[in-house]
Amino acid sequence: MSDITSKQSADARDLQKQAVEWVVNRHIAENWSDHDQNRLDAWLNESPAHLVAYWRAKDGWSRTELLSALRSFRPDRSEARQINWMRWTRRAAMAAAVIVIGVAATAYFSKPAEHRYVTALGGHQTLALADGSQIEMNTNTALRIGDVGAQRTVTLEKGEAFFQIRHDSRHPFVVMAAQHRIVDLGTKFSVRTEGDQVQVALVEGLARFDSFDADGKRISTLLKPGDVAAATAQSLSLSKESQPELANQLAWRRGILVFDNTPLADVAAEFNRYNRQKIIIADQAAGRRTINGAFQANDFEAMTNIAREVFGLRVIRRNDEILISR
Repeated sequence: MSDITSKQSADARDLQKQAVEWVVNRHIAENWSDHDQNRLDAWLNESPAHLVAYWRAKDGWSRTELLSALRSFRPDRSEARQINWMRWTRRAAMAAAVIVIGVAATAYFSKPAEHRYVTALGGHQTLALADGSQIEMNTNTALRIGDVGAQRTVTLEKGEAFFQIRHDSRHPFVVMAAQHRIVDLGTKFSVRTEGDQVQVALVEGLARFDSFDADGKRISTLLKPGDVAAATAQSLSLSKESQPELANQLAWRRGILVFDNTPLADVAAEFNRYNRQKIIIADQAAGRRTINGAFQANDFEAMTNIAREVFGLRVIRRNDEILISR
């Protein structure tokens, strides 16, 4: 094993040990305070790796089924012996949690604790959360929802979603997407993933956008209404858009696609996100023609009519493809 691999393994073990200690302390301590919770939340916010380690440790703890037994077994002893007993139970709980985490690691990753939701191609679904927040899922989207400590956490695996979050400073709402994190500060925003790129558009309120570089260093940006952040693993850019422009981007919530001087190649790519029948632009010159207008997400006919009647392009239907060329 190389020195680099050995160091990475050691770092992973140290991180998992920290997570186990947090989980055990959180459940054993009878005087868990707001200060303790704030320290835990700060540790979770340092890196996505901390969140994953905590989920893993928390799952391992629940599998030990030790908590209820420890709480029910309280013999009548002197204060000194009671303190020793608490120390013993804490050590035993940590040992049990570590053992179970090692045994159940594979099962944990194959069966996550969160609830997972998926929309089909062209699908749309609205999720109403218990705290009054809502999540609208666009076409071909997958996400997971779970709780990590005092946090409400969503992991956007792919696709696009619009979030209307009921703010609670004691229970932050966090969205994870690729190596990026959005922390709600009382807001409405959309998140879209395309390959390794994540785009966040803030409609209302405030949100903190965190990116993590290869070394795990966090770069934070405070987003305000109209801000659009686009990030990859190597870059982060910030632009400003008007409320009408943001409304056009979110027209998918009504089943509408809006284009403003949009190249035909990009129009085709957007239609393809919603439909099994695909539009193929055969040459670059045709793809550079621009389109304005609003279309139903499945209205190929209106779009191809413009290509044929306005631009004079050839439109050929072939099985599940629509071929557009000069």
